Amino acid sequence: MSSILVISGSPSPSSRTGIVVAHVDGLLRDAGFEVRTLHVRQLPTLSLLTEDMRDPEIADAVSAVLRADGVVVASPVYRAAYSGLVKALLDLLPKKALRGRVVLPLATGGSQGFLVAMDYALNPLLIGKGADNVLRGEFVLDPDIVGDVIAPASADAIRTAVERFTLAVEDARFRRKRTLLRPAV
Repeated sequence: MSSILVISGSPSPSSRTGIVVAHVDGLLRDAGFEVRTLHVRQLPTLSLLTEDMRDPEIADAVSAVLRADGVVVASPVYRAAYSGLVKALLDLLPKKALRGRVVLPLATGGSQGFLVAMDYALNPLLIGKGADNVLRGEFVLDPDIVGDVIAPASADAIRTAVERFTLAVEDARFRRKRTLLRPAV
């Protein structure tokens, strides 16, 4: 079974990004994946900001990324940029930490104008950490999330993105397995 890590840059569980993360976590679990959600806000702030890899929680977070077959990175968009929490965590990773992992970026924001943050800020950050299989992500407008309910059209778009992601993760796992089983010539 493939393991999925969901990285949440949400400032709180009830934020719009937090609602999307909970929804995605449920979809992945329903599909039979082993899922761990890493809420960056729960990591020790001083250790995160000073990149203290000796802190057991920080070391565990980095290790979780390195063990995952697939990584979902969810962030609110503020002023056309991803969350500082997401950036702080990704800065801890080795240069090629995301190589060989399927990555699905997700973002929430107040206007369509912030959609560019995925293509011009978040995706380059992921590629900079070695991601060689970044899928087209989903951007959910803040007005499409009321309370803990996601508007049907946005929920469908998220479901479709998660289905693409799960297929890509399983395909990557199959390819790795086939490569390992291939006899030496």
